[in-house]
Amino acid sequence: MSGRNTMWALLAGAGLAGLSLAAQAREIVPVSHAMTPGSVVISISERKLYLVNGDGTAIRYPVAVGKPGKQWTGATAIDGKYVAPAWSPPAEVKRDNPRLPNLIAGGSPHNPMGAAAMTLSGGQYAIHGTNRPGSVGTWASYGCIRMYNQDVVDLYDRVDVGTRVYMTR
Repeated sequence: MSGRNTMWALLAGAGLAGLSLAAQAREIVPVSHAMTPGSVVISISERKLYLVNGDGTAIRYPVAVGKPGKQWTGATAIDGKYVAPAWSPPAEVKRDNPRLPNLIAGGSPHNPMGAAAMTLSGGQYAIHGTNRPGSVGTWASYGCIRMYNQDVVDLYDRVDVGTRVYMTR
């Protein structure tokens, strides 16, 4: 079974099989040759994530980024990959939203991590799907990068643990 078929089988088991491959928001765009092939570059101002190909192009995905005051910049790497992960709100989120449960099971429609997540080293941030697709394209998170579920599945299949991630203004 191919990686994509395996992913969709896992998503179906997690109750997320209704995701559509047809509703893809990503596109191929030209980029500077100075960008390292295989890296992920996130532009806060554009609210876009770029997966850099080695041929002068990148796959561009729309994303939600951190709210003003919750944004960060710099370099990190993907340190974990998870399908339909459970979610525990970080302390800051829990403080601002005390009614949140301490844990939301993976696959739950209330889980903000969506279909998949790639955690980032050095903090409590991740690139992940969302249960609020209307937030993609906005400044909505506490520093995480939200993607449409079909796009996070696509990116998940294309990157590995250790992939470099650059957050820019």
